[in-house]
Amino acid sequence: MIRSHMLGVVTGITVGIVVGLSSRPAFAIKQFSDQFKAMYVKPESTDPNEKALAAEFETAKCNVCHVGKNKKERNTYGEALADLLDKKEDKEDTAKIKKSLETVAAMPSEKENDKAKTFGDLIKEGKLPGGPPK
Repeated sequence: MIRSHMLGVVTGITVGIVVGLSSRPAFAIKQFSDQFKAMYVKPESTDPNEKALAAEFETAKCNVCHVGKNKKERNTYGEALADLLDKKEDKEDTAKIKKSLETVAAMPSEKENDKAKTFGDLIKEGKLPGGPPK
């Protein structure tokens, strides 16, 4: 009886750990995410595109810049920002973060396609700049 009870406890703990570890999202640099949110996310807006972006942002969280759950994989938007920002050196430099967000907003959203919409155009349309989360 004690043995079956212990087996149930161990199984429950193991399942809890596996579920907890498998459901974690990728973690963005909080300051980068905060500045993106401050610049572009307007949940109280009556503009449908701004409302759509706010909803997308809340769902995507770290996947505004990252792909999947691996924080080392970035989408095209995240790659463009990574070229301008160093996660260790720049995370406290809000002026540099804002400037980098503005710079990247003017860049084409597709590599090697200068005629593609800019990241800023996508944001204005209420879309995530790096595309939908994967």
